[in-house]
Amino acid sequence: MSEPAVRPNETTVPLMPCASVEETLAFYEALGFEATWKQSKPYVYLALRWSGFELHFGPAPKGLDLVREESGGCLVMVDAVAPYHAAFVAAMRRVYGKVLSSGLPRITRYRPGASRFTLIDPSGNSIIFIQRDEPAELEYGGSKKLTGLARALENARILREFKNDDLQAFRALKSALRRHGAAASPVERAIALCHLVDVATILGEPADPWLADLRALELTVDNRRRVESELGHLAGLQEWLP
Repeated sequence: MSEPAVRPNETTVPLMPCASVEETLAFYEALGFEATWKQSKPYVYLALRWSGFELHFGPAPKGLDLVREESGGCLVMVDAVAPYHAAFVAAMRRVYGKVLSSGLPRITRYRPGASRFTLIDPSGNSIIFIQRDEPAELEYGGSKKLTGLARALENARILREFKNDDLQAFRALKSALRRHGAAASPVERAIALCHLVDVATILGEPADPWLADLRALELTVDNRRRVESELGHLAGLQEWLP
């Protein structure tokens, strides 16, 4: 008698470390997750459900450094990421009175048209929501079809959206402005400076130098519209622009 064939109907559930049962439950329940299992003794185990997927949590290893944000992770493949980001942002505003955009926990910013964003929970786990038809290849360092500041801007976008690395994006943009700023168009300089103001604010760096340079630019009405079209997702944009 032959063995029964494997049926391709598997379900996988990530199991991530939980450094604090209370903080983990508070964060995910604030976002609308349902706790289907709660256990702290004899060992930690949590099961959480939202929409059509589940996240499970177990004990955190000794010496886990939450600051490094390398605890665990989960990829959530979806048809479109924007509705998920909007739902979590709305929940944060209801519960916390603001969007958690820095520290732990937090949500990364969403640029219209982007194909992913990340939730980082209190234990440093990254839940990455990815659009199913996201491009298969990325050119880290910026597309070779671009040059100068335009290429640096593309590289900074990839660093922020795909690697969650605001610090490297900040450094790359500062270097690129020094090297290519003089030859760049006013729109490119404005976009680069807006990114620097935004990232500096997130990193706790002084933003005044970049704001001063931004407000010193002479932008036409069309220039301003192009900047607003590219960066309309940044909350402080209207206050920054000249």
